[in-house]
Amino acid sequence: MASKKRARNPHDKHRLSGRRLREWGYGYVFILPWAVGISVFFLYACARSIQYALSDVRLTNGLSITYQGFANFVNIFTTDNTFPVALMSFATGLILRVPIIVAFALIMALLLNSKIRARALFRVVFFLPVIIATGPVMDELTRQGVASVPMVNQATIGALLGTLPQWIGEPIQELFSSLILILWYSGVQILIFIAGLQKVPKDVYEAARIDGASAWESFWKVTLPTVKPMILLNAVYTIVALATSGQNEIITMIYDNMFNSAVRRGYGYAAAMAWAYALVVSAALAVAFLLLRDKSDRKVVYEQRRIVMKGGYYNDGKQ
Repeated sequence: MASKKRARNPHDKHRLSGRRLREWGYGYVFILPWAVGISVFFLYACARSIQYALSDVRLTNGLSITYQGFANFVNIFTTDNTFPVALMSFATGLILRVPIIVAFALIMALLLNSKIRARALFRVVFFLPVIIATGPVMDELTRQGVASVPMVNQATIGALLGTLPQWIGEPIQELFSSLILILWYSGVQILIFIAGLQKVPKDVYEAARIDGASAWESFWKVTLPTVKPMILLNAVYTIVALATSGQNEIITMIYDNMFNSAVRRGYGYAAAMAWAYALVVSAALAVAFLLLRDKSDRKVVYEQRRIVMKGGYYNDGKQ
């Protein structure tokens, strides 16, 4: 009995054609400027920063670099009384602020994506702080008390949070004192959510409504799965925006230790602080990715591989 001829798997490796090599070559040419730029302006700077963090750097008769291992990293956590507390306060602040900003942006995007009058005007109003709220403007608004909610009694909140550790109570009190300022960070996130919401076909909502789904059920079963990749994107954007904000006291602390003669401890000490801070931000980004990543694509790939291993080819699972 003649053996049944097996269909060729479309995922088999093929010999690279000349056209495919040319396409790859065009792609590498386009990314070449970026690769050169990141090598010269980023990787080299990172290497020098690591060298400074592991050394005692002095500006006496030129640049003097004396290797001393991890002494700077040990000092910022053992002899410095302010940096570890500021680092913990920043991490706690991220836990509080990022969900608030992302949730507020999603709610505003749902409202601005609905059929309301002057919808374009409201979108401009919510995005306007992103343009005008630069560092000096933010500092002046904070000094004038514009960033806080008027009906919130800061003294009462401070008394209630006085029993908590400083690295927990301080971020919570700062959250209430600058709540409006925090919500101003949601302009870009609102636009990203609106772009994701506009990708949902109207037919899907119509089909859900015909099946008897309420607006609440449509949100959980249709809207939220569609914008889930945007939630991860907005969480990452928010973490980076808060980490590089002009109101971030850790950045000011690093700058002072590098340039301010009153508290300056040297380039090496400041570089070690910067790398410790970068590790905390990287850990926050990793946690956000693990919690918010979309696992549906991985399930699809796993199912495809299972079918290939079982039948040797794709034919709706039949042989």
